[in-house]
Amino acid sequence: MSKKIPFDTTQEVRDTCLCLHVQRAARALAKRFDDALRPAGLTNGQFSLLMSLNRPEPPPMAPVAQLLAMDRTTLTAALKPLEREGLVRVDVDPGDRRSRLLVLTEKGHAALARALPIWRATHAGIDADLGEHPAAALRAGLAALS
Repeated sequence: MSKKIPFDTTQEVRDTCLCLHVQRAARALAKRFDDALRPAGLTNGQFSLLMSLNRPEPPPMAPVAQLLAMDRTTLTAALKPLEREGLVRVDVDPGDRRSRLLVLTEKGHAALARALPIWRATHAGIDADLGEHPAAALRAGLAALS
């Protein structure tokens, strides 16, 4: 026979659980950026992925997956629509034929160029909304957790 947990415990978890608060904030932020980036034809996840490929040399999959906190299978799935749209190309690494390099195409660079001012404006609005709780302190706290 199980013991029922009192409702005040439910309220305690609701009010104090960092995981719940971070998940709720992440969903709200994701929706805000998705809505803002929609005119540029990107989701917030696609913007982050494309930006992670904006490097002097095309990166292999592993460091991109690590940066985005994804496993390779999830990254591969996220790349598929970007490949279909011609924003990204996956090439064989000439130095290691078993490895793949992720190439941001000219069309991908153009998509980022369209989306970047939107991202900056949205970010500025979020920073302003945080008011007395500076975004830098929030980023530092989240980085400490990850």
